[in-house]
Amino acid sequence: MDGGTQPLLQRRPPVEPPQGNGDFTAILTVLFGFIVIVSMVLIPSSSPTLKNSLTILHQVPEGHVGVYWMGGALQKTTTTPGFHLKLPLITHYEPVQVTLQTDTVRDIPCGTKGGVMINFDRIEVVNRLKKESVYDTLLNYGVEYDHTWIYDKIHHEINQFCSVHSLQDVYIDMFDQIDETMKDALQADCTRYAPGIEIISVRVTKPSIPESVRRNFEQMEDERTKVLVSVERQRVAEKEAETQKKIAITEAEKNAYVSKIVMEQKLMEKDSLRKQEEISNAMYLAREKSLADAKYYQTMKEAEANKLKLTPQFLELKFIEAISNNTKMFFGNKIPNMVMDQRLLGNFLQDLEGRRNLEA
Repeated sequence: MDGGTQPLLQRRPPVEPPQGNGDFTAILTVLFGFIVIVSMVLIPSSSPTLKNSLTILHQVPEGHVGVYWMGGALQKTTTTPGFHLKLPLITHYEPVQVTLQTDTVRDIPCGTKGGVMINFDRIEVVNRLKKESVYDTLLNYGVEYDHTWIYDKIHHEINQFCSVHSLQDVYIDMFDQIDETMKDALQADCTRYAPGIEIISVRVTKPSIPESVRRNFEQMEDERTKVLVSVERQRVAEKEAETQKKIAITEAEKNAYVSKIVMEQKLMEKDSLRKQEEISNAMYLAREKSLADAKYYQTMKEAEANKLKLTPQFLELKFIEAISNNTKMFFGNKIPNMVMDQRLLGNFLQDLEGRRNLEA
């Protein structure tokens, strides 16, 4: 080789990346997968708090919303029912029910106004947390908000109610009002301090009272039942008497009405007969009047005719006819004497003519 000639450059072998970084990444991946498997397999058998802290995939049940705490701070974001992801150990999750739920408060002792201790075995409160008020309610009172405003509040309100009422009021007279009283009291405080809580209804069971007091109440109730039975019997008897009275009055009114109708019918018949008699009398009177008028007219005409006939010649004729009609035959030795003087007849006729002239 020539001395001025430079030697050829030798190729360097490629630099291989260090093997340590790839191995570390693989180890982290395997470890993370192992943690996920352990959290999904072993955690369900652990405590709920540890499960919520370590799980990544979690489920929000229907009727609930998912509420989250990051580093102990409540987050405003809530999730709907279904599967969701979160950071393990950093984010804590709790499901909060937003549908109707029933909280049962048991064994509530209280003292009445008279000093008798009674015990309410169970009081059920139907309530609901409004979905839009979940954050404010949990921020102020925590997940166990119902302990503050339902469980503890029921104890307080029951004791307040019993302390101002007697055993008779609590156990009998006002027992039907306790439900509404408790509901109004709970709702009033919730509306003022926790408006997201809605009280739907309250159901109160009959309280337990001392045995001796219970026997007295039973005896009193028996006596009251007997009195009520007597009152009901008296009321039934009064109703029966009133019914009989109404029946009698109705029967009398019916008879009176029938009698009135019969009387009116008879009066109508009498009135009809009277009218018939009046018509008959009027007809008879008219007929008799007509007959009398006719007879009067006949008599007057006959009188006028007789007046015209009353002449001396006619009277003499009638006198002679009367005498001739009265002719008698006598048999025997002695015949009665009869004096017949024409002058006597003439004097009679003249006297009759004078009387007529005088009357005229």
